[in-house]
Amino acid sequence: MRTLDKISFVILLGFLVSFSCKKDLKFREYLTENVIIVVMDGPRYSETWGDSTHRNIPRMSNQLSEFGIISTQFYNNGPTYTLAGHTAITTGFYQEIDNSGKELPSYPSIFQYWNAKYVNSADRSWIIASKDKLQVLNNCQFDEFNNKYEPSTDCGISGLGSGYRDDSITFNRVIKVLSENHPKLTLINFREPDYSAHTNNWGNYLKGIKSTDEYIYQIWEYIQHDFYYKGKTTLFVTNDHGRHLDSIAGGFASHGDSCLGCRHINFYAYGPDFKYGVILNNKRELIDISATVSELMHLNMEFGKGDVMYELFE
Repeated sequence: MRTLDKISFVILLGFLVSFSCKKDLKFREYLTENVIIVVMDGPRYSETWGDSTHRNIPRMSNQLSEFGIISTQFYNNGPTYTLAGHTAITTGFYQEIDNSGKELPSYPSIFQYWNAKYVNSADRSWIIASKDKLQVLNNCQFDEFNNKYEPSTDCGISGLGSGYRDDSITFNRVIKVLSENHPKLTLINFREPDYSAHTNNWGNYLKGIKSTDEYIYQIWEYIQHDFYYKGKTTLFVTNDHGRHLDSIAGGFASHGDSCLGCRHINFYAYGPDFKYGVILNNKRELIDISATVSELMHLNMEFGKGDVMYELFE
């Protein structure tokens, strides 16, 4: 073979190998068929994983940690209030959004992308929330998705504008939806400990963290024993925002600025495609959740700004 032909052959071979690898990565298959995201609304890191005793999250610390991944450097790098935090989780985009439920997210969520790609059936994806205002996460302003591909919702007492409900009701609704509808993609919001913290009641704030920790454990247990979900489900646990540091604006009772207390949040991940018993210290953020869900579910979220957390994967 002439020298020029050899060079051309080597270049062509290199291109084919490179293309093949990229193709394999793009279409990589995962064991995950279902994703559940649980949001514990508004605890400070210092009262959860940041406390070395983990006294307020005994279930996650003693039972769940050995089966999943904990990130010690996870942040909300956008607006630190409820709707903005949840919008970042579901759309991969930090948006200054009205916090009362009067404004839709700008861009489509993982729910709308999933429904558009796989099956436009609302009961296969769900938003179940103690806070009624989170119902706006089912839609967006973007023309191609506005009023289309919406997931089912069960938010607040009876939907947007109806008021908040107790987390015990939300937990029961979650189990009912998982058992009857078997959604592929689910977001769950528990209003505690944010609700009690806003009343400036330290004892109830801590109690809210502990009760939510128990609900999270019960959901994890359900996954282990349900035929539809066992071995096929990835679980993410995080919060939408933290709370002020003690030295800032009344401390734990509020949130909403860029202090470390508001930005530093929790992250736990468990799933058949992930490592287990691991603690990660690299910096990640809320918008990376939707990017990672997109990788698992093979979605193309064109407006999402997050990065896939490849370090979670086996």
